[in-house]
Amino acid sequence: EHAQHISASDIPRFGALGVIPSMQGIHCPSDAPYVLARLGAARAAEGAYPWQKLMKTGAVIPNGTDAPVEAVDPLPGYHALVARRQKNGEVFFGDQVMSRDEALRAYTVNGAYAAFEEKTKGSLTVGRYADITVLSADITKVPEAEIEKAQVLYTVVGGKIEFEKKGS
Repeated sequence: EHAQHISASDIPRFGALGVIPSMQGIHCPSDAPYVLARLGAARAAEGAYPWQKLMKTGAVIPNGTDAPVEAVDPLPGYHALVARRQKNGEVFFGDQVMSRDEALRAYTVNGAYAAFEEKTKGSLTVGRYADITVLSADITKVPEAEIEKAQVLYTVVGGKIEFEKKGS
């Protein structure tokens, strides 16, 4: 769980052993100022939130919000995965950002895999539950600054509308 700060020698083991490094991307930009001070630049560079390094080993990374520690809204976490941008505007080890599609998979397909539910959830596939969130914008395409402005219009669980934003 968390897998935020990993020894460089342990990173290859995640893929080799099938370890699922459950992540909470939202912690990356908020923790960044403390990471350098506590781990040092070299150690942080090799193992702080090493998303791309882990994926290159074949590790499947699911992402969560870490609620109630962080807000339950997944959009700030998605934004953190694709930007790693701190409040001061600086990017924290930008070589480790996820692509927008990788981040979407972290919240969907990979989350289902981590819960051993990949045969029934995680993607829009015939025979799987119709669990869908409809947003006001395509977060895989909007400018980075617009990601967190997207709003949930509908939430569908098991094919049933559970939430509908008024005026949608």
